[in-house]
Amino acid sequence: MEIKQSGSQPSTRGPAEYFTGNVRIDPLFPATDPSRVSAGLVTFEPGART
Repeated sequence: MEIKQSGSQPSTRGPAEYFTGNVRIDPLFPATDPSRVSAGLVTFEPGART
């Protein structure tokens, strides 16, 4: 297990093919072999949606 400080990884914008409006994705943890599971915290600005 690797512990990272909150905010130490850059946020990304939610891709337009999945979201409408401004959406920010903050990574919580990446996939590590052999797992393919990752997680992110998704923040929607007013009016944004999936």
